[in-house]
Amino acid sequence: MGSDPNSLMPVVYDELRRIAAGYIRRERPGQTLQATALVNEAFIRLAAEKTRPFANRTHFVAIAALSMRQILVQRARARKAAKRGGAPQRVTLEEGLLFGEAPSVDILALDEALTRLAALDAELTQIVELRYFGGLTVEETAEAVGSSPATVKRQWAMARAWLKRAIDCASDDGADGTP
Repeated sequence: MGSDPNSLMPVVYDELRRIAAGYIRRERPGQTLQATALVNEAFIRLAAEKTRPFANRTHFVAIAALSMRQILVQRARARKAAKRGGAPQRVTLEEGLLFGEAPSVDILALDEALTRLAALDAELTQIVELRYFGGLTVEETAEAVGSSPATVKRQWAMARAWLKRAIDCASDDGADGTP
């Protein structure tokens, strides 16, 4: 498999579209962005980054999913700027509830919490990006980070707990949300 987006995209397009559809389902009602458009915008961004080699399919999917996250965060920030005090964008942190009704959090709060987590533990942040945003299984994530599935499961549980607490703290008292 090649290392450039043009050779990897046809191989993973359906998987990326599934991930994008999950993101779109968690957006607020009235969302105009379609899953195909989100995948295409992410691909355009990745294709523009000629210097980034991709090790394999898993690496490409993870980076593409992260790009989709960034696109959604930018759109949420733009909407918030346009409508000060508007309804927050919601996404779930619950692993097993990706496609159903689920408790949700503000996507901007999640992004801010992930930024804080990255400052404390970049490895936990990478696990979240691969599992949640990349849609990778525990086994695929373990392969991508060079770790055991058991370690990834522990890190995934720890990261989710930390993020939930950070987001809950931020929403409860308006503080910086650091647990």
